[in-house]
Amino acid sequence: MTTGDVMETKIGPLLDWVVRAHPDTPKNRAKQWILAGRVSVDGVVLRKPHQLIPDPGETLKLGAREAATLDCGSGWQIHRRVSLLYLDSAFAVVNKAPGLLSVPAPNCSLSALSVLADFLAGRLKARGRGVAGRSLPAAYRRLQPLAVHRLDQNTSGVLCVATNPNARRHLTGQLRAHTMTREYIAFVDGRSATSQGTWRQWLQLSRDELRQYILSDPQARAPGSEAREAITHYEVTAEYALPGGDHVTKLRLRLETGRKHQIRVQAAHAGLPLIGDRTYHPAYREPHPVGWPLDFSRQALHAGKLSLEHPDQPGKRLSWTAEMPGDLRELEADLRSAGLRTG
Repeated sequence: MTTGDVMETKIGPLLDWVVRAHPDTPKNRAKQWILAGRVSVDGVVLRKPHQLIPDPGETLKLGAREAATLDCGSGWQIHRRVSLLYLDSAFAVVNKAPGLLSVPAPNCSLSALSVLADFLAGRLKARGRGVAGRSLPAAYRRLQPLAVHRLDQNTSGVLCVATNPNARRHLTGQLRAHTMTREYIAFVDGRSATSQGTWRQWLQLSRDELRQYILSDPQARAPGSEAREAITHYEVTAEYALPGGDHVTKLRLRLETGRKHQIRVQAAHAGLPLIGDRTYHPAYREPHPVGWPLDFSRQALHAGKLSLEHPDQPGKRLSWTAEMPGDLRELEADLRSAGLRTG
């Protein structure tokens, strides 16, 4: 074999090979493909546009346009009442502030779901140092926020939202199978007779869907009943003594089922109504309760932890936590100043 018969292997930047393989594509777009992780050579994803490699030939592949996991750090503030904790092509997790609906209602379109939709569509941008003004890559614009579960308007904390129909089916299936873990923190009026236990009742929603009622077992099993079983596990984490002999108890709660107002109505039924609950705590049904030392503007309930299996990655569990918002931290500080009974 002579020297002239030897084929010289060409070396060049990855970006040049991508442009050559897709001649109708602008160079800037090809660079975005590489940075987004869509380009692979011989099955290996390469992310450096100027990386020098031999001519890849047919081993260069352009992957599907999908949204990878977005690194949100400790949370991106995308609205004054919503921070984004996690986002990928299957689902998002947000931390919702009190006072905001989870999903739009007939009389109010603003919700955690609509805020996320506006962010994905580019109508909102993340706030805060390091992420201010940052827009999402184009792949995220195709995602469709879909409700998986809800938090009451005046309950704060972590909320899961699917971003495609298949993921929603998987996530709601986890709810039905009780494999999605949801933990709450609540401050209740009174002292629990036991340090931990389980509330198990039958609930029936009122016709206007504004209130739950607890039914006896015979009532729940009667013909025509629409009662649904509600199961909540609770644990006392602290008790606070107040002037005059009253007590407030801090509870950690884990939902096994997820009925509307479940924790609120079950706590009230147990003689431990939530501080600030205008529906199930008799002392708060008037704007200014008489003789009650704690004037709190909402039910003292916070969804503090969420754990689930990734819809697209069987066996991979992910967890998120959200610390209590300012109003609950202030409430606890006031209770501590009144005297901590047990920890």
